[in-house]
Amino acid sequence: MLWDNVNTSAGDASQIDDSTKPCTQGNLADSADYKTLTVEATREAFAQVNEFVDSFLEAHDCPLKAQMQIDLCVEEVFVNIASYAYGDTTGTAQIDLCGKNGEVTLVFSDEGQPYDPLAKDDPDITLDAQSRQIGGLGIFLVKKNMDEVRYRYENGKNILTLHKTWNS
Repeated sequence: MLWDNVNTSAGDASQIDDSTKPCTQGNLADSADYKTLTVEATREAFAQVNEFVDSFLEAHDCPLKAQMQIDLCVEEVFVNIASYAYGDTTGTAQIDLCGKNGEVTLVFSDEGQPYDPLAKDDPDITLDAQSRQIGGLGIFLVKKNMDEVRYRYENGKNILTLHKTWNS
């Protein structure tokens, strides 16, 4: 598959940048298109992240409804990284995109404090807003709008993978 081809092509050369690996291990192992963006994990960088994701989705004929769902999820995940991952300091966030044939995988990674957003129970949305505990609604929306959401902490990095399929 694609990852085998990468390893074969690299030969004995050092593979310093293994950022493609998260996408190739996911649902898009034979992905025809892959892009990556690394930015400072600040709220001000969100516009750049949003433009990066939208241009990728548009190039893959993503329908407007799916694009809006993905945009909501990208904003939730990136703003949380920018707001909480590094505490009082600033670090970076990397966004990897893989896409083909009506599907996309987005991989967010940061070197902030370990945090699994999927470990928290979903909020009780049957309660009114005043009765509900604060927190958890954003990742709940991410899980409801994406087809698959996975988290892992590996090599000092939080890695959150989102996958969405649409009918072109």
